[in-house]
Amino acid sequence: MIRMYGFWRSAASFRVRIALNLKGLAYEETMIDLDAGEQHAPGYRAVNAQSVVPSLFVDDGPPLTQSLAILEYLEETHPQPALLPADARGRSRVRSLALLFAADHHPLIVPRVRRYLADELQIDEARRTGWLRHWFREGLVQAERRLSTEPDTGRFCHGDTPGMADLCLISQVAGARGFQVDTAELPTVHRIAEACLALDAFARAHPLRQPGAPASH
Repeated sequence: MIRMYGFWRSAASFRVRIALNLKGLAYEETMIDLDAGEQHAPGYRAVNAQSVVPSLFVDDGPPLTQSLAILEYLEETHPQPALLPADARGRSRVRSLALLFAADHHPLIVPRVRRYLADELQIDEARRTGWLRHWFREGLVQAERRLSTEPDTGRFCHGDTPGMADLCLISQVAGARGFQVDTAELPTVHRIAEACLALDAFARAHPLRQPGAPASH
């Protein structure tokens, strides 16, 4: 059994959940409440020195960390269905799109950045929310420019089957929608996001379907 530490709202945990579902791998997830600071408890810090989620345990080995590294591990150990194209150029494009979300924009909206804005810089809630909406939107706008013009875009980010880039796109879209960032004006991003959410593997992994998610949403 695969064991994972995650959090319902965590975009990185969302990506890994989708990959596990797509590849048909059973797992159990223990929620680490990032809002309550459980990631900084000594017990969890012993699991993940960065005090972040997800952390994935496979068999009796040490934990795997960093969502994209976990996706690569799952791809290498369970290659079907594939999250990366067969050709080198295609793999490079998919990884580039994935990093646009996971490396360029997601780090700007994570809890530790939010806390720094509030506690150290004394930025009020309205302006913090403006910061989050700006960076959510900026990443999606950049993705729209690429996805709407590059010939390898299909029903999904690359071709007509979901892959690693789609896992990163949908995690960013879900977060953006949580902060009332409208994706409808980004037609390619919006279309791909809806195609993803129509698949059971994505829908079951959605943050709002996880334990601890607010019922009011």
